[in-house]
Amino acid sequence: MSIGSKWSEWKRTIQSDIQAVFDRDPAARSMFEVVLTYSGLHAIWWHRVAHFFHKHNWKLLGRIISQTNRFFTGIEIHPGAKLGRGVFIDHGMGVVIGETCEVGNFVTIFQGVTLGGTGKEKGKRHPTIEDHVMIASGAKILGSIRVGRCAKIGAGSVVLREVPPNSTVVGVPGRVVVQDGVRVQSDLDQVNLPDPVQEMFRVMQKEIQELKQELDELKKRSIKVEDPEGGTNDEGQALQYFD
Repeated sequence: MSIGSKWSEWKRTIQSDIQAVFDRDPAARSMFEVVLTYSGLHAIWWHRVAHFFHKHNWKLLGRIISQTNRFFTGIEIHPGAKLGRGVFIDHGMGVVIGETCEVGNFVTIFQGVTLGGTGKEKGKRHPTIEDHVMIASGAKILGSIRVGRCAKIGAGSVVLREVPPNSTVVGVPGRVVVQDGVRVQSDLDQVNLPDPVQEMFRVMQKEIQELKQELDELKKRSIKVEDPEGGTNDEGQALQYFD
């Protein structure tokens, strides 16, 4: 590949990175503001430089650039990780992306996200994130698993298994709660996601309320029959319950 074509490719990538900020952050107001103040964008650009040296066997230099990048942005991306075009890291503090991680095009990552491994295994040990995935704040995706295209990972989720395309995952451990075969729109809504645990408690609360109502009805229907000595006829009361 010639220098001219290589520069054209880098130029398209840089333009995609900048446009991703405007497309997905309503707070972005101008080109100068985005280029000068967005630490997530800076982290991605410095990573691309570090990855270039890592790929050309200048691994120590790549790692030095990566650590410098971490010092200034609070975002740690191993120089061996592969990032696609239009990746957007919003805020970004505390984001960690491991060495063998592969992130596709137009992926959105919020602060506190970890794309990590599960131990000291060798080879591919970090996740693969396909295109148009949204990973919300504090989510952890661990191990050599694949997150399918257009999936949504809810805030605080811990994902340890494969995620199908067009699905939504929430919880610890992460569970697929929505999968309709239609592309999930990238509306960046981190709050209004289904919560299976909350739904379970809602069902339990409804059943408890129904039991309380039945008990109240039984109490109202019960008739205390006094015996000749002025006491309560327990047998008569019991019969009223089963009348």
